[in-house]
Amino acid sequence: MSEQKNVQEQDINQLIKVRHEKLSELQSTGKNPFEITKYDVSNHSTDIINNFESMEGKTVSVAGRIMSKRVMGKASFCNIQDLPGNIQSYVARDNIGEESYKDFKKYDIGDIIGIKGEVFKTKTGEVSIHATEVTLLSKSLQILPEKFHGLKDTDIRYRQRYVDLIMNKEVKESFVKRSQVIHAIRSYLDEQNFIEVETPMLVQNAGGAAARPFDTHFNALDEDLHLRISLELYLKRLIVGGLERVYEIGRVFRNEGLDTRHNPEFTLMELYQAYTDYHGMMDLTENLYRYVAQKVNGSLILTYGEHQMDLSKPFERLTMIDAVKKYGNVDFTEIKTTEEAKELAKKHNIEFEERHKKGDILNLFFERYVEEHLIQPTFIMDHPIEISPLTKKKPENPEYVERFEFFMNGWEMANAYSELNDPIDQRERFEAQEELKAQGDDEANSIDEDFLNALNVGMPPTGGIGYGIDRMVMMMTNSPAIRDVLLFPTMKSFDK
Repeated sequence: MSEQKNVQEQDINQLIKVRHEKLSELQSTGKNPFEITKYDVSNHSTDIINNFESMEGKTVSVAGRIMSKRVMGKASFCNIQDLPGNIQSYVARDNIGEESYKDFKKYDIGDIIGIKGEVFKTKTGEVSIHATEVTLLSKSLQILPEKFHGLKDTDIRYRQRYVDLIMNKEVKESFVKRSQVIHAIRSYLDEQNFIEVETPMLVQNAGGAAARPFDTHFNALDEDLHLRISLELYLKRLIVGGLERVYEIGRVFRNEGLDTRHNPEFTLMELYQAYTDYHGMMDLTENLYRYVAQKVNGSLILTYGEHQMDLSKPFERLTMIDAVKKYGNVDFTEIKTTEEAKELAKKHNIEFEERHKKGDILNLFFERYVEEHLIQPTFIMDHPIEISPLTKKKPENPEYVERFEFFMNGWEMANAYSELNDPIDQRERFEAQEELKAQGDDEANSIDEDFLNALNVGMPPTGGIGYGIDRMVMMMTNSPAIRDVLLFPTMKSFDK
């Protein structure tokens, strides 16, 4: 096996050497492609193919990468690929000139060329360009994967996304669709009079979520800083300042593991709306998901793997207690103390930490018995206060808060609150988080004095929500892993 690999590497090295020699020859004869600075493109491939009746006989110029080539004496065919698709070109010596045709025959798969010529249809019915000019715009000095087998190795695909985009059409389509998802989100929120804002990524206090931050050092101020783990605390400051509807789509960073649904840097959208609560956030979420699905996929039925999710029906709304009772046959309304909760956890073989309280253990039951069943769009409401340090208590039952998580396909897709705006209560919650941090909880929040000062200035009743954009894109594109919707996912470095 290693012998065969060595032979393959030798063959590739020889092919790369030949490409370098071709480049040297071009440069020595005054035809250096890297000196060309622009090329006027009149049309993309799909413009011509989809509008052949009106384009036939017209002169066009296209540019793209050579993906295949057949040389047949005095005439040749090549296929070039641009952003939306690819198109065939007929290249004949008598039309482009003898010297130009001689150069063309030496071009390689992967070279980037410009072609000018007339639109026609071949005898086999393929829309093509009859070339009158061929211009080499960039020389490819690397060997593309063999086209029939494509690029299959997922590790190489993620590390060399530029090759993945060239070789795998469906990958390019997924990332085009990702852009459409984000555009649709912005369009919907703009229609709802939200203002898009930007807040700091380098922060002194990484709060707003239960996560361990990445740490860094700012030399100019000789100060330790963190990369943000959420967008929440700064956006709430803007609500205090009178920007009644704000949102941000941006990167956040969490020092956690890698799996099919987690990457240490990911795209989060958070929005905050004054004078509404978590019920308002549920209504907004239903409408937003329907809008995006219809705009991007043209349907309110999402297919993901073996499941189909129907966005046209009202999304189910369950309290966490009712969900655990429904799917786990355990009634937490009968559990009055932390000691009773821990005994129940032992009975069900659910592991917990000594510091965990009744609410934490309810959440562990939810994770064990409920999440996998939440395939259709579902809001899980009214979480225990122990796991919700930034949320308003329910007036009728202060052990629980006005919070929901939105689930589809068994995944958490969004997290929303009726935001806590009582600065005294918020300080007490922060102090409780500080105690957890002192006990070794790396994901606990720290006291943010400036945020508390903002609450003291006065924040109106507010609903807030955070959406995992990458998971939304996974759902809209039927992508099996988060790395399939991140252009450049985090990868372990190769050993040097």
